[in-house]
Amino acid sequence: MHCEPPPITFIPCEEHFRPVLPTIEGNVDYLTLRGQLTTMDELLRTSGVENEFVTRSLKHWVKTLSQSKVEQIELSGEGKCGVIRLEDLIGGKQQARFQEHSIRALRCTIARTLLWGSFRDFAARMADSPLLQWFCQVGQLDRVKVPAKSTIQRYATWLPEEEMREVINGLLRKAGAPISDGKQVLDLEAALDLSRMFLDTTCVKANIHFPVDWVLMRDGVKSLMQSVELIRSHGLKSRMCEPQEFITKINRLSMEMTHTRRKKNGNKERKRVLREMKRIVTVVRAHAQRYYTLLDENWQATDWTRPQAEQVLKRIKSIIEALPAAVKQAHERIIGERQVANDEKILSLFEPDIHVIVRGKAGAEVEFGNLLVLGEQIDGLIMDWELFKEQVPADPRLVRPSVERVENGLALSLKGLITDRGFDNKTNVRWLEERGTFAGLCPRDPRALREAMKDEDFAQAQHRRAQTEARVAIFKNEFLGRPMRSEGFENRALQVAWGVLTHNLWVLANKLREQRKIREQKLRKAA
Repeated sequence: MHCEPPPITFIPCEEHFRPVLPTIEGNVDYLTLRGQLTTMDELLRTSGVENEFVTRSLKHWVKTLSQSKVEQIELSGEGKCGVIRLEDLIGGKQQARFQEHSIRALRCTIARTLLWGSFRDFAARMADSPLLQWFCQVGQLDRVKVPAKSTIQRYATWLPEEEMREVINGLLRKAGAPISDGKQVLDLEAALDLSRMFLDTTCVKANIHFPVDWVLMRDGVKSLMQSVELIRSHGLKSRMCEPQEFITKINRLSMEMTHTRRKKNGNKERKRVLREMKRIVTVVRAHAQRYYTLLDENWQATDWTRPQAEQVLKRIKSIIEALPAAVKQAHERIIGERQVANDEKILSLFEPDIHVIVRGKAGAEVEFGNLLVLGEQIDGLIMDWELFKEQVPADPRLVRPSVERVENGLALSLKGLITDRGFDNKTNVRWLEERGTFAGLCPRDPRALREAMKDEDFAQAQHRRAQTEARVAIFKNEFLGRPMRSEGFENRALQVAWGVLTHNLWVLANKLREQRKIREQKLRKAA
């Protein structure tokens, strides 16, 4: 039975002096980025997002430690892990160091999400950029200690998605706070309107190959043989030919399969090539299973720790278990010439929680990934989001949960919900009207739409809703990546939360800078 975690309080930390940023002239793009980051730095402080993130990080780790008693936590930033006990974490130097790393985790992940790029590229860019060093608080007067790519990767999973949602809700509440004592909390000219939400859905595409059946078999063979090759390089060997030979054979068969469509008897050739692929898969699975057992029983003979060996074992096991279903699927479609239902298809050996999403969009009739629902307010701040792990629900079923999430998270009552025709049904309209919420759901019936457009409020709301399509595109392309490279559903959901936080800070920073620019112009004219 786990004991309750003890209370923990935030320790005020002394901030290191940061070097003054150099004066750069003549580069508008740099100056724009610098203005965005300096304003976002201000927002992190004035909104309380930074302190909220650190406090929740502390509580999360204390809870984890209280459940597991001892946890391996990297605190130094030097790639070294130490055994941190619960009593050592609370209070004193250990907690202060953890808070410092929490601040860096927040700032490094925001900057990487804004600029996008791999962990390796961002680490190199930060080492060469005084601006990023200043924003991420890694530059000091006597030295610059930039975190490595592995540390930046750990930063990206520093806090769970449900905790990140609360941090973002705190920022939204501050943006919607009314003016008090002549000043708004975030220095905005007026509180932002959070009473109306514009809702839409999209597909977050998975970073996978196009799910062709024989490509799954090729990927499985390559992954297993690369894992076997890795085990052999660390001193464990069992009698077999070189793993690279199987990779060469499966690549040759893949090229043959590609060219069968140009042959006269293409269907017959496809079946012949697939049968050869199946024979290779059978042999490769047997070799991989033998090496799995070998590593599991003799990992002490390598230079790996048990957790490191577990990573290799986990990768081999997942592919060994998924390959038979992929082979059966390819057999059904190519040799049996039978269709496989979408909910039974294997789309990737490495990403089991993705689905076939048919949306009928231009250039993307069918997409492979997860459904994402996004709700924005009139200024572009994202108020609600949800990435779905299970099978894709119909749009009308998303209305009520979205409204309830926003109202519970932001402690307000929505006065209006505006969507496209995909969300429309009589149940949703009736439910919104009964609770006094403006139902701006675009009707499916063209005659009902023409009638509804006679209402000026409805027409203006639908005119504004058109911008939500652009907001979805901006969010997906600029803050999630093309495609999103996070692996595993939990990591993808967390990356969406980081994207929402970074996007909202970016929108608020641009709005603040624009308002201040107008304010300065008015002062100059008055002078």
